[in-house]
Amino acid sequence: MMKCMLESASRLLGHAGQRLRPCMAALAAVAAVAAVAAASLPLGAAAAGWKPEHPVTMVVPYAAGGGTDAQARVVAKELSQLWGQPVVVENLGGADGLIGTRRVIDAKPNGLTLLVQLPSITLIRHLPAFKGTDPVSQLVPVSAFSTLPGVVAANAAMPVATMTEMVRHCKTAAPPCSLGTTENMARLQARMLGEESALPNLIVANYKGGGQLITDLVANNVSFAIAGSTAVLPHVRSGALKVIMTMGNKRSSILPEVPTAIEQGFTSFDATTWYGIFVPKGTPADIQQGIATALREAAKSEAVRKAFTTIGAEPLGNTPAEFAAMVQRERDRADALAKRFPLE
Repeated sequence: MMKCMLESASRLLGHAGQRLRPCMAALAAVAAVAAVAAASLPLGAAAAGWKPEHPVTMVVPYAAGGGTDAQARVVAKELSQLWGQPVVVENLGGADGLIGTRRVIDAKPNGLTLLVQLPSITLIRHLPAFKGTDPVSQLVPVSAFSTLPGVVAANAAMPVATMTEMVRHCKTAAPPCSLGTTENMARLQARMLGEESALPNLIVANYKGGGQLITDLVANNVSFAIAGSTAVLPHVRSGALKVIMTMGNKRSSILPEVPTAIEQGFTSFDATTWYGIFVPKGTPADIQQGIATALREAAKSEAVRKAFTTIGAEPLGNTPAEFAAMVQRERDRADALAKRFPLE
C-alpha cells in the first residue's frame, strides 16, 4: 500500500516528485520499521484493551484478616497501579459467602464490581438454607489469580508426624479424635475421611472462622484440622503446630518435608484451592478480557509473586475459558461429594 501511495504521489507531482522521492522513501522505511516493532509487541502492549475509568470495588465475601482477604488485597493493590484507578476491597461476609456474592450478582455488568471466590461457591446450591440458589450460574468466571493447596495440621504435641500416623492414632484414641473445619468443602472431606479410613467415631467440628479454629488447635482442644496454609504457617514457625499432610498434587515449596495426600495414599484429598475473580452475568467480553489481561500482568509482578510464594500460593492469571473449565471441574466434584454426603 505504501508503495502504491508513493507511485501515485510521484505521478501527480511530476518532476517535483522525483526530487521528493528520497524523503518519501525514508518515510516509508520508518513506517515499515514501526509496523514490525508493533507486530513484535505483546498483545497487551500493542492493544491495551479495556481499562476502568472509575474506581473498582473488589468484594471479598469473607471476614477481613483471613487468607482470602490477604491475597485479594495484594492483587487489588497491583490492579490499582496497572489501571490507574483505586481498587477497593470490600469485606462482606455471612451466609457462607452468599451475601457478598449476591452483592456482585446484583451489580451492573460494567467491570467496576469484582468478586473474589473459592471452590466453595460451587457448594452453595447444596446447602439446605439455600436450596435452588446457584450463584455460579449468575456469574462469569474471569480468571484465577492463584492456587493454594490446603493442609492438615495438628498440635505440635500430638504424637504423630503424618496423616497416616494420625489415622492410626485415631483408631484407638479415647476420647475420639476431632477434626476441625471452617468451610463446606472441608466438611465434606472430613466426612469422607471418616468413612474411607474407617473412623466412625471421628467428630467433625465446624467452625465459623479460621481464627477460632486455629486458637483451639493451638490449645489442643481439637485433634487436627483442615485449614489454609496462610493461617497455619505462623504457628508452625513458632513451634505450636505441625503440618502432617499437604493436599496439592506436589509438595509445597514452603513445606517440602511434608508428604502430599497422594504420597500418603489419601487420593481423595488431592485438592488445591483456587482464588479467582468473577463478574456479573452480562459483562461484555472485552471487559472480561481486559480484567483477565490485567490479572495476568499482576501475577507477573515481583510484589505479587513474593507475597504469594511466602504463603505457598502459586500466582496464576489464566484466561476466562481456562478458569471456566476449572470452575466446572470443581462443580462436578462438589456435586458428587454433596450427593454422597448431604450437607445438613
